[in-house]
Amino acid sequence: MKKKLVVLSGAGISAESGIKTFRDSGGLWEGHDVMEVASPEGWRRNQELVQDFYNQRRKQARDCQPNEAHLKLASLEEHFDVTIITQNVDDLHEKAGSSSVIHLHGELTKAQSSIDPNLVYELDHWEIKKGDKCEKGSQLRPFIVWFGEPVPKMDEAIQLAKQADIFIVIGTSLQVYPAAGLIDYVPKQARNFLIDPNSPGSGLRRDMVYIQKKATEGMKTLEELLLG
Repeated sequence: MKKKLVVLSGAGISAESGIKTFRDSGGLWEGHDVMEVASPEGWRRNQELVQDFYNQRRKQARDCQPNEAHLKLASLEEHFDVTIITQNVDDLHEKAGSSSVIHLHGELTKAQSSIDPNLVYELDHWEIKKGDKCEKGSQLRPFIVWFGEPVPKMDEAIQLAKQADIFIVIGTSLQVYPAAGLIDYVPKQARNFLIDPNSPGSGLRRDMVYIQKKATEGMKTLEELLLG
């Protein structure tokens, strides 16, 4: 039986494919305060701005390709039972070939009803327009977990962390909660690795192997450690 390998990925892995993050510019995301475009309050204030923002992110992500880190994570399925828990809303893990991906913060490639969060739709285009409605007649919004909203997939992610034989954190310095708290659920006997060029958040486990490199370079090091 293959060992259970669980990955928590963050913005750093997508950044190397050209996807920008709001943390790169002091809390501004493409020139917008993040609360303008990533909160229920921002949506209520200016739906047009929020829709346009995510339409542009969707259009950009459509043309981005997975990098070597995504591809190496996908290839680990040959050796391990791999599940990726990602904070990213792009589909680069799927494009790389990973077969089990859980998106904590939503997905750019989907839309949801603005009155019933259980109504979620696959998009075959990059734009959600004013007047695009769900079956209940409400405006479609981005399928994104905004600041102040619950993280529906968190319980599933916790259960996966509890099952890990190997736990890999890549592209995040464990400073964004609740995702950063997943490390607390990993079994004591599991092997733990953190790949990120930035200083890690507080509360790291003593047995964490810290690889202070960008995702693509760090995955080369990790592959050698795991596969010898």
